[in-house]
Amino acid sequence: MVFFVKHSFNHVRSYFNCQVLSWYDCGVTLGPVFAGTMTTDRLEGYRARIQAELDQVVAYWLKHSHDKVYGGFFTCLAKDGKIYDELKYVWLQGRQVWMYCRLYRTMDRFHLPEILEAAKSGGEFLRRFAWVPSAGSTGKCAFCLTRDGQPVKVQRTIFSECFYVMAMDELSRVTGDEEMQAHAESVMDQLVHWVRVDPSGLGQPQLSGDRPVNSMAVPMMLLCLVEQLGEGRPGVAEKYSEVGSWCVQQILQHVQRDGNAILENVSTDGKELPGCQGRLQNPGHALEAGWFLLQYAAGRGDQELKKVAVDKFLELSFKAGWDPEHGGLLYFLDADGHCPTQLEWSMKLWWPHCEALVAFLMAYSQTKEPGLLDRFTQVYDYTFSHFPDAEHGEWFGYLDRRGSVELNFKGGPFKGFFHVPRCLFLCEKLLDALLAETRSS
Repeated sequence: MVFFVKHSFNHVRSYFNCQVLSWYDCGVTLGPVFAGTMTTDRLEGYRARIQAELDQVVAYWLKHSHDKVYGGFFTCLAKDGKIYDELKYVWLQGRQVWMYCRLYRTMDRFHLPEILEAAKSGGEFLRRFAWVPSAGSTGKCAFCLTRDGQPVKVQRTIFSECFYVMAMDELSRVTGDEEMQAHAESVMDQLVHWVRVDPSGLGQPQLSGDRPVNSMAVPMMLLCLVEQLGEGRPGVAEKYSEVGSWCVQQILQHVQRDGNAILENVSTDGKELPGCQGRLQNPGHALEAGWFLLQYAAGRGDQELKKVAVDKFLELSFKAGWDPEHGGLLYFLDADGHCPTQLEWSMKLWWPHCEALVAFLMAYSQTKEPGLLDRFTQVYDYTFSHFPDAEHGEWFGYLDRRGSVELNFKGGPFKGFFHVPRCLFLCEKLLDALLAETRSS
């Protein structure tokens, strides 16, 4: 076997007690047989580390987050798992129920009674306490509850309800509760009404100087729910087919500036907005939207949408967001190069890196383009050398620009049992499929 070294091997990376060379970064040209072997070795190394990481992340939350008195979950956890605040955030309750159920339903090693019982406890807590009466509507989910379920705060957005739907639908799949599944659909119908027909139930007054905005988060979340509710249910998938198509078109409106930028907010007719709001970019969010679009495109054989997802939402956003000096993805950007007004704009957060790992591995699995696996490697190397906590388990969520831990808690109002385990779960599944392909070829 002959290969040519163009540059010195100065990019040796270590993971899971193995030393692996990043051939792309080193500028190595390999023969096809050797390259195939190296790709398989890389995938096996990634899978081993990711599987071990998922196991210890699940163990951390099983050990520290369950409220055995009132039900539901504590999410404000210090680095060692100690509870530093007993408030319960509804969207994180829903995310944890969903994650437990998905692991229980689809991975044999997590098909455990304690996981199912925890999911049921979380679901019961949500059904009893999440909904708060609201003037002019049938109610809204609270954003925040006391430990025993008393409402503290309601937000004028749809996101608590979205994760409530995800939790109820996934829990219905592991319990066989058809009434719960119908309930999830009814909440979904309310969400679609608020977003597309009449937003008054959200409690957001339309002020004269406030322009209606298409925020990418809204169609993204509805598309996620369309995929969730329709999985394995042809009738439900058909019911929400038009909603899914609408969501995709709304997301595609965020490709702006002649295809050279993904903007977080646009007008409702797909135009760029003025000021900081219009110039805002969130690379992690665009990458997450990218793999949502890839998933949607794969289910419908839409090659054109797949190409847009890869070229625009993945590659374009990654190139804009990657920090060339310190590595990692910047949190926010301004499309004109101004300093973003968000104080945390230069921080490196856990969830954009999770979304990038899923996005590039999913894209590689669908296209087999080596450059996409190299992108995954680049994100993987940064992520696994910066975020995991070898001492106590789980991941730190908030790093400064240089990559040092800035906030050392493991959970809070925005970080719970979701982005990290979902990323590891999806990557393990994708790697299993890729390795099965390589072994059969």
